[in-house]
Amino acid sequence: MKILLTGANGYIGQRLLPVLLEDGHEVICCVRDRSRLDLTRYKDQSVQVLEMNYQDAESLKAIPADIDAAYFLIHSMSSAGDFAKKEKEIAENFRDALNGTQVKQVIYLTGIANAEKLSRHLQSRQEVEKILAAGKYQLTALRAAIIVGSGSSSFEIIRDLVEKLPIMVAPRWLKTRSQPIAIRNVLEYLAGVLANEETYGRDYDIGGPQALTYKQMLLKFAAVRGLKRHIFTVPVMTPRLSSYWLYFITPTSYQLAKNLVDSMKTEVTCRPNDLAEKLGIKLIGYETAIQMAFDKIEQNQVISSWKDAFSSRILDTGLSRFVEVPKDGVFSDKRSIKITDEALALRNIWAIGGKTGWYYADWLWAFRGFLDKLFGGVGLRRGRTNNDSLSPGNVVDFWRVLLADRKEKRLLLYAEMKLPGEAWLEFCIDQEQVLHQTATFRPLGIWGRLYWYAVWPFHGFIFKNMIRNIASYNAALTRKGKISF
Repeated sequence: MKILLTGANGYIGQRLLPVLLEDGHEVICCVRDRSRLDLTRYKDQSVQVLEMNYQDAESLKAIPADIDAAYFLIHSMSSAGDFAKKEKEIAENFRDALNGTQVKQVIYLTGIANAEKLSRHLQSRQEVEKILAAGKYQLTALRAAIIVGSGSSSFEIIRDLVEKLPIMVAPRWLKTRSQPIAIRNVLEYLAGVLANEETYGRDYDIGGPQALTYKQMLLKFAAVRGLKRHIFTVPVMTPRLSSYWLYFITPTSYQLAKNLVDSMKTEVTCRPNDLAEKLGIKLIGYETAIQMAFDKIEQNQVISSWKDAFSSRILDTGLSRFVEVPKDGVFSDKRSIKITDEALALRNIWAIGGKTGWYYADWLWAFRGFLDKLFGGVGLRRGRTNNDSLSPGNVVDFWRVLLADRKEKRLLLYAEMKLPGEAWLEFCIDQEQVLHQTATFRPLGIWGRLYWYAVWPFHGFIFKNMIRNIASYNAALTRKGKISF
């Protein structure tokens, strides 16, 4: 079958793509920025990429007319502004574009919406479902509860709360019930309903075998990790306070935290159906799903992370616009050092950030991340998806990867922290075995210039020692605590 996959750069899309290819389908990946989609692992398989803006109806005309089915995996909950209006526009453009093709089925992964009073997020998802259902094709809607898997937003947020807070004074929405589902089961449902005529024109709630409160989920997560945690719920935490609580403790943006808190007040449990039985799906329990996620993390096999998908205009406008580092009207800090072990230096460059840290004065980097959070930025908690591999579009703490070319020995990062200007950090190794490290800052007005002069004294010893340690220290040993910067 010829299948259109939207959201191919997203958390679900990156995991569904190999499943579809393994089943022998031809897949057309629709993305906003083709440079973010790494297809090197699918060289000999039937996959192609279309770059389009779903808010631009003209760009959707590139969709081939001879597709058989399509997956709609797009949402805008982490976007600033009116995300519901944006989602409505995208859904209408997508439906109208597909009406001009021979597509027979559209599969939409959405959220459970059985409560009488829905959050803005779930209301928007329900509206999108109605729009898609009005197309000339057959719609199959899979309404999921919380998705649990390595790199999923729910998993990472719960992990942050449990691992960082031995005692939690939490809002009363922790008593709300949900029905968490393992990512593996979600993929089985998505693949199982494809071309299954019994599912045409129908919607299904999909969840795991247990309905749990958020408090139970936190405590069970702690038990799996061998941690003892105490949670107290109080009625005085307003939605605004709850949003700030989530924002400062976890890697979420404030906008996403606010929408998540709004959604967490709504119970999301499944209406009974026999879809799992018909598709031969064995539902995975919550504790097992957590353990499976950590198995992937420990093996460094996390395929996708929700953190790569949120924040900053850079993802909306495309990475390519930022790859050309400006040379005029900028401040720069350039360092070079002769290296004796190119392979080691290259491994260290590719391991920067996350668990490895920044090779010198990590406490200062952490303090800068804390300040960023105070001013509404992403902070340093996003970490990175994999410890040793990088691709364009990945996050590295409060940086975004613009270019990661191991063959050319060049890594280019773009700052997503709150700044009065724009910043780039570049590493490259030339043919003379010299490692070059360049920090570039393009100031915005007088505040940008004042900012550069304020941090310049710190650059003197941070960047000097950082390049020296990159050239000589073993990042893998650093993560195990055998070397301290």
